Amino acid sequence: MRKKTYCHFCGKQLTEKLLEGNIRLFCECCNMPIYENPIPATCLVVINSMEKVLLVKRNAEPKKGFWCLPGGFMELGETPEEAALREFKEETGLSGRIDMLLGATSNHSLQYDTVLMVGYLVKSYSGTLEAGDDASDAAYFHSDELPEIAFKSHMRFIRIYYAAYASKIRHPSTFAI
Repeated sequence: MRKKTYCHFCGKQLTEKLLEGNIRLFCECCNMPIYENPIPATCLVVINSMEKVLLVKRNAEPKKGFWCLPGGFMELGETPEEAALREFKEETGLSGRIDMLLGATSNHSLQYDTVLMVGYLVKSYSGTLEAGDDASDAAYFHSDELPEIAFKSHMRFIRIYYAAYASKIRHPSTFAI
């Protein structure tokens, strides 16, 4: 992650200061710490009637060419659910309804340091599947035929679904959380 050097409020150069037990960026001009927080993102475990999970193939770095769940970063003014459904539409051409929250976790990122990931389950959706936005392909995979998944958090949400919610599992022991 690139280090911030200037205050985003006044533009003056930042220093480092020991505050609240941590070394933090500090603006002497504004007399305030610059807190750095995780970047919020969402993803969807989309399941079809045959208990297959929908994955998209990434067409952008990081992990270009790897498969992952549909999802992406939240925009200002969006709820996590709105962000997840917007990304779903952009990446797959499908519209859906969130059935439930699967959980929240974090991923380390070279670009953003920490990404806070919120995962949802979607079983109700419509439209014609077509890869779009930053996805080069989209396809359904059975639980025992998954390709390598780009992000640990995405695999965690897939495992949560198959371990706790799936009605037809061939090999449940392979999906320990």
